Amino acid sequence: MGYELQAVIAGDELLRAASRGVPGARVAPLRQGLSLMPMTDEVFDAVTDGSAAGALGFWRLPGGFERLLAQWSVAGPVVYAEAEYFGGVGEQRAAVWTDGALAVGPLDAPAKKWFSRAVSPISQALRQLGVRSSLGEDEFEAVGLDRHRNNEDWISSSTC
Repeated sequence: MGYELQAVIAGDELLRAASRGVPGARVAPLRQGLSLMPMTDEVFDAVTDGSAAGALGFWRLPGGFERLLAQWSVAGPVVYAEAEYFGGVGEQRAAVWTDGALAVGPLDAPAKKWFSRAVSPISQALRQLGVRSSLGEDEFEAVGLDRHRNNEDWISSSTC
């Protein structure tokens, strides 16, 4: 069974306020006061400025969206994260915007590279949001990112 995620993660109040002006945005609650906004086709189309995507190496970060993430981060740190795994092999990428600028990353872990859960790109980014993990879990699990396996499942558990 695979795992796929492309999403913005931030404090619940920040993300709900910021996403109000984004057509099709859905926000799903996580633990530790955070929420997640999956990158859907509708959200992608709403936030792209038409410039070339890929400058930061993400698969699904819309062109120009990093400027909007920077604006949102004036109110608090914002993470954009992507992960794709199947059969234990895959990759993660994450970046953190704080105080109106890219602050951390992009962090990545390429396919077939084994890394400890504690240093995975998404766990490192979540630490920048203040996430704390308990013994035997990483930040990814601590906020509940393991609760669903794809964006469609996150969307079905979200609210407008």
